[in-house]
Formats: sequence, structure tokens, C-alpha cells
Amino acid sequence: MQEIKALVFDVFGTVVDWRTSIAKEAETFLGQQGISGDGYKFADDWRNLYQPAMQACRSGERPYTRLDDLHRENLDKVLKAWDIQNVSEEKRQHLNHAWRRLQPWADSVSGLHRLKTKYIIGTLSNGNIALMVGLAKWGGLPWDAILGADVSGAYKPEPASYIETAKVLGLAPQEVALVAAHNDDLLAARACGLRTMFVTRPTEHGPEQKIDLEPEADWDVCANSLEELADKLGC
Repeated sequence: MQEIKALVFDVFGTVVDWRTSIAKEAETFLGQQGISGDGYKFADDWRNLYQPAMQACRSGERPYTRLDDLHRENLDKVLKAWDIQNVSEEKRQHLNHAWRRLQPWADSVSGLHRLKTKYIIGTLSNGNIALMVGLAKWGGLPWDAILGADVSGAYKPEPASYIETAKVLGLAPQEVALVAAHNDDLLAARACGLRTMFVTRPTEHGPEQKIDLEPEADWDVCANSLEELADKLGC
């Protein structure tokens, strides 16, 4: 592990609790509209459009489009599916920016501060820079660098998203480790030469989560929190 100089992090689900955060914002929004509805269902419906929207960029069907804009397009689709009408542009934009107001997991901020004492820490997220800056300001996330999709012009698991992130840091892929709660993300990073660290987030998708409950490969390090990861890395 001595050659690792930087830790780059998946953010949605690994560092922040997107589902609970979006559900709370959705419940407030629905209440303001006088609508009785499940905020978690709204959050899941919105998130279910996330991968298809990025896949259109990956496939070349459309050019790279920032996640803020994809989220907004998807929000309009969810509002239409829920038959929610007469929502002002201001309210739509405020709700869309809920993705910039996601709460960190309880161990995230303290764990990142510890890891930062020994490593460069940064994002390797599908979130665009403005979104990630907003999240960092909102949640007190102490990144050294905000990298990922806007830097590479590619969405994970495209190889460019991993390779270009290491390149921007001036490091070889093996000098960079991806920290993620998602086995498929780590598999793609490993294929590009990055080291891999798995952090368990068993409630990211709610109490009935069935995926990513445990490491599914021999990742370099596995932990149940960022605090435990810091322990294992001697921070």
C-alpha cells in the first residue's frame, strides 16, 4: 500500500446518503404542493432515471451532459409521471439542487479528515464540479481536489473516467485507490489499474437493500466505515 498517494471517492452512496436526503426534500416539496406522497418513492423514481440518462451519453446517443442537467431533465419526467403540475421554474430548480444538499454519512467527515492527513483525497464521481462543490460546502467535505466526470468528460464505468482522474493528479493508476461502496465501480477501476477499497453502506438503497452488502472480490482493503478505513490505513 506504500505506493498509493491518492484516494479518490465515489460520492453518491459512499460518502453521502442520497436516498434519505432526497426523500426528505421531496416530502417537503410534496407538502408544499398539497400532495400526499411517499418521499422515498419519489427519490427512488428520480434515481431510477440516473443510469439510463448517463447511458445515453456513454453510448454516444448524446454528447456528455453534466449531471445537474440530467437530474433536471429526469425531475421533469418524474413530475409528469406523478401528475404534478404548475410547478414554477424556481421551485423546480430548488428541488433539483437538492442533490447539492445531501447529508454525509455519520462517519464521512471525520473519516475524510483523518485520511487527508496521509493521502491526497478527491472525488471520482459522476457528479459535475458545481454539484460536488455544493455538496462539499453543504456537508463540510474536505476534498483536496474535485475530479471525475467533468474532468474526463466521461461517466463511470467508462475507462476514461478512472484513467483521466489519475492523469490529472499527475499519478500512475496504481498510485491511486478508488474508495467505493459499489463492487461494479471497483471492478471497473481495477481494470484500469487503480487500487481498490470497499466501504460497506448496507442501507444506501433502504432497509431492503440487496446489492453491495459485502465485498464481492478481493479488494485491496475492505471496511465498514471511513473511520475504519482510516484505522486500517494507519491514519
